[in-house]
Amino acid sequence: MTEQTAIQSLIEAAWTDRTLLDRPETKQAIREVIDRLDKGTLRCAEPTGSGGAWRVNEWVKKAVILYFPIQKMRRMSSGDIEFFDKMETKQDFESLGVRVVPNGVARYGSYLAPGVIMMPSYVNIGAYVDSGTMVDTWATVGSCAQIGKGVHLSGGVGIGGVLEPVQAAPVIVEDHCFIGSRCILVEGAHIGAEAVLGANVVITGSTKIIDVTGEEPVEYKGHVPPRSVVIPGSYTRHYPAGEYQVPCALIIGQRKPSTDLKTSLNEALRDFGVSA
Repeated sequence: MTEQTAIQSLIEAAWTDRTLLDRPETKQAIREVIDRLDKGTLRCAEPTGSGGAWRVNEWVKKAVILYFPIQKMRRMSSGDIEFFDKMETKQDFESLGVRVVPNGVARYGSYLAPGVIMMPSYVNIGAYVDSGTMVDTWATVGSCAQIGKGVHLSGGVGIGGVLEPVQAAPVIVEDHCFIGSRCILVEGAHIGAEAVLGANVVITGSTKIIDVTGEEPVEYKGHVPPRSVVIPGSYTRHYPAGEYQVPCALIIGQRKPSTDLKTSLNEALRDFGVSA
């Protein structure tokens, strides 16, 4: 039995029988998982390398959930500012190669790769943020969310956390995406590589994502194909009281090859006359 298999067995046993949380070996296993998440050597979900598919590591998410009851509430402070919580914050950003502007906060158990920039923003436990990504002002990255390389999460973006049910996929934003101001991505939304979302796009598990670039609309749910350019939209829905407009997301085009990744991704939106 490998070390990781042994740890997983302890987590699974404690998930079924919470009285096992009192045992030192169980607590040690849970804390080992959180430490590996913090270092990025373990992830709540990961690409399988097969057709863009991802695998959810349910036992890792279970460990995150079990970490809360074994932690004690305590007072923490930053200068004159006081907090009262169970979770530590990440430390020693200089050695991690991560730039964090004052009031940017990441919880211990989240991974920030070298080259990540955090403006005054928040990254929760279990999240994975890859290299060169910008988490802009007041953006939030929820628990277990997976954010790729070179992503720009613009001001006020809300990336939802997905801890339970443990089999549910977290929010996934693949490499080199641009997520416009005040976008909201929740319920396991999956944004394909190099996609561009204009301001105020909301994608949940039930949101219709309609490709309107062809002669006939093509619908997706919860998934934006790679390199898509997406804006907020609406469609007409019939109710007993009449017809009303329901929000959706519209795919209005594809990023052009001329939009170099090193160029501001705002230009990809300007190609279609869309605000960022």
